[in-house]
Amino acid sequence: MTDADLIVLDQVNKRYGDLHVLRNVSLRVRRGEVVVIIGPSGAGKSTLCRAINRLETIDSGTITVDGTPLPEEGRALARLRAEVGMVFQSFNLFAHKTVLDNVVLGQVHVLGKPRAAAEATARALLERVGIGAQAAKFPAQLSGGQQQRVAIARALAMEPKVILFDEPTSALDPEMVNEVLDVMTSLAREGMTMVVVTHEMGFARRAADRVVFMADGEIVEQAGPETFFGSPSSQRAQSFLDKILIH
Repeated sequence: MTDADLIVLDQVNKRYGDLHVLRNVSLRVRRGEVVVIIGPSGAGKSTLCRAINRLETIDSGTITVDGTPLPEEGRALARLRAEVGMVFQSFNLFAHKTVLDNVVLGQVHVLGKPRAAAEATARALLERVGIGAQAAKFPAQLSGGQQQRVAIARALAMEPKVILFDEPTSALDPEMVNEVLDVMTSLAREGMTMVVVTHEMGFARRAADRVVFMADGEIVEQAGPETFFGSPSSQRAQSFLDKILIH
């Protein structure tokens, strides 16, 4: 491991009963790198993403974040989850809290920030993701795209070292997808370390430093987007691209 490596997975295995979802997966993510994980359904992409902040436990292998092995539980795990932001498919906002409070809460309770400072950060971040005017509303009053942008602001508020995105646009109506991808693209340009599981190939081409292609629980190949989309090295990736890309 070098200082440039922020996340290192080494020979990670995960089973659900007889199903071997992650098979000896090794992956390194450098600081400031945007890694986009793609592949067919059931490839293990979301499981891999969720294992990085221990929402999924692993059966064998090691995962380190910034040089520290993933803690088992308790306070150290809470601290890790503050450093490793997560944006889910289903937003996971607190329905009974305002948009502002959703972004403030973690800062106060986990980071120990004073309420006023947390609110100032939250307002600035809501502006940054383009929904500053929605601060007093509740999640149910927002569109799916707006809710997902609140979730991104909430992740950013924790000043994470990396943000994991687990299919962040797959629950959205098509016309809302781009407003979320635009925010993600600008984060990528600003140098945020990101691991993104997505079906959005346009985003992968535009924003990824590296595309990781998974199938059947394994990393089949990884390359820069031009190389991967232009001339994938495996037949498995080629047939996947043939099915999803419009020629």
